[in-house]
Amino acid sequence: MRGAALPIERIGEDDMTSIAHAARTGQTRESAASGKTVYAGVDTHKELHVAAVVDDGGTVLGTHSFSTTRAGYRALTAWIGEHGRLARIGVEGTGSYGAGLTRHLAKAGATVLEVDRPDRSDRRRRGKDDDLDAISAARAVLHNRRTAIPKSKDGAVEALRVLRTARAQAVRERRNALQLLRMTIVSAPDEVRDQIRNLTRMQLIRVVAAWRPDVSNAADPIGAYRVALKSMARRYLELTDEIADLDDLINPLVEALAPQLLARLGIGVEIAGQLLVTAGDNPDRMTSEAGFAMLCGVAPLPASSGTTQRHRLNRGGDRQANRALHLAVVSRIRLDPRTQAYLARKTSEGHSKLEIIRCLKRYLAREVYYLLNPGQQRIARRPYRRHTAT
Repeated sequence: MRGAALPIERIGEDDMTSIAHAARTGQTRESAASGKTVYAGVDTHKELHVAAVVDDGGTVLGTHSFSTTRAGYRALTAWIGEHGRLARIGVEGTGSYGAGLTRHLAKAGATVLEVDRPDRSDRRRRGKDDDLDAISAARAVLHNRRTAIPKSKDGAVEALRVLRTARAQAVRERRNALQLLRMTIVSAPDEVRDQIRNLTRMQLIRVVAAWRPDVSNAADPIGAYRVALKSMARRYLELTDEIADLDDLINPLVEALAPQLLARLGIGVEIAGQLLVTAGDNPDRMTSEAGFAMLCGVAPLPASSGTTQRHRLNRGGDRQANRALHLAVVSRIRLDPRTQAYLARKTSEGHSKLEIIRCLKRYLAREVYYLLNPGQQRIARRPYRRHTAT
């Protein structure tokens, strides 16, 4: 366990100056706790969380490690309170290793912010360890840099996220099982391959799953191939049943959470579910539709040079949300007359299809944001908004 003071060999020059200043002024833990405001940062891990506390001037008051248990969370909260009144605390990885701590702090009434990873150039200059990461998180919260409001993860959307994660994994495993089955058939002996090579997918699965191979002689290649193919086919059917069971839970949940999304052209259960998960249980944490567009990776980024003035696709943000918006836009290009008219007009003006899709995704992100936040007042737009797809 680390003590309250930073190990000298593990801190940078700025932190050594801060600690030296605290020593010169006789700053003790008791005096620090006398009503002063402090800011904390936590570098999260699987077994231990490392916390750091700084004051208003960024001076490091201490670092300490705590176990990732409820007792450890209580000890961390009490330790921070010994240094002063907590204004804000920054936690790295609020959706993974820091999820439990984030829930505990939220229930305790603390203002919790999610802190992005430290700048890589800063790491190259100062080095990398858990204490430095915790100090960096605390100072990021102090100056409101690299911070965001975390998802609350305490409602129906979090339940939807977990179910969708299980379904996505089952879909991947089913696809892998089918690919392995087909590849195994290619190299199977002719006695086996000739029976099933011309069957459709579901015919193949059901015929092979119904086989009753002789398992008494596992050294026989023909018998071994039959056993292996039957195992793969049955795995495919079991995963199909698992996906259907999860769909029975996911579909009503999405219909209850976002009927306004499902009512829009091009948005089905899969797309609406992903957009709900991206927004979280507290979509009000996104204060503007521009912020939601950046979160989804559809905000236009300048890519101009010289006399060429243009924007390009954003390659950041939540790529699954970006994919969901892309699928919705592709569907509208195929089915929506207004979107088709917009595409034709922009094409005649010399825009590439990628640029047009980028614009459509941005407009759709704006539409989705106000559907997820019906209380938000729409911002007045320029006249070209009349050409956007709906």
